[in-house]
Amino acid sequence: MAKKLDKEQVKAALKRKVRAIYEPVKPKVQMGFIHNNVDCIGCRACEMACKDKNGLPPGPRFRRVQYIEGGSFPAVYAYKVNMSCNHCAEPACLPSCPTGAIWKREDNGIVDIDSTLCIGCRKCEAACPFGAPQYIPELNIVAKCNMCVDEQLAGRKPYCVMACMMRVLDVGPIDELADGSYKTTAYSEADKKNLVRQVKHMANPELTNPSIRFIAHSQGKVR
Repeated sequence: MAKKLDKEQVKAALKRKVRAIYEPVKPKVQMGFIHNNVDCIGCRACEMACKDKNGLPPGPRFRRVQYIEGGSFPAVYAYKVNMSCNHCAEPACLPSCPTGAIWKREDNGIVDIDSTLCIGCRKCEAACPFGAPQYIPELNIVAKCNMCVDEQLAGRKPYCVMACMMRVLDVGPIDELADGSYKTTAYSEADKKNLVRQVKHMANPELTNPSIRFIAHSQGKVR
């Protein structure tokens, strides 16, 4: 059965969408993620905390821990890459949405989805180069990480960050994360030489300018 949408809501959302396409939202502060690929142990506690917080059924994962292994004996290596939605400065998902359900917040730069406007067309899923939007067949909608904006507004960190037992995942202003000035347990002073915006097997960040930085493994560093 097709979902009945409020026409006035759709009109307002489309107007917001068109404005965002031609003049991307420039938030007061752009929040982003930092992940230490080297010190992460791949326990997936962040994945489980995220699924629990968002009540996700089996299948969809807003946060994904990827295991990367390579080399040949004795020069073998392994590291983890941890990603969710990157809350891009120029999100590809936003202009792809036909109902204007996707929007970018002006206060913190978080890209969010209004589930009441989503029709489950999955165009955003196809547009995102990082695989962030996740289709939920039981609800016929697409959803994704919203950086636990409700938690942040209450002065707390996102669930994934709080669940990380190694404290290698964090959020903060992306400008401060990028230049290494943000105070976080995700990196040490010595780690900063490996602070990059792209790691191997990741889409080109020039596409959407994602709000994420990594402490990269020597075998995974791109730039």
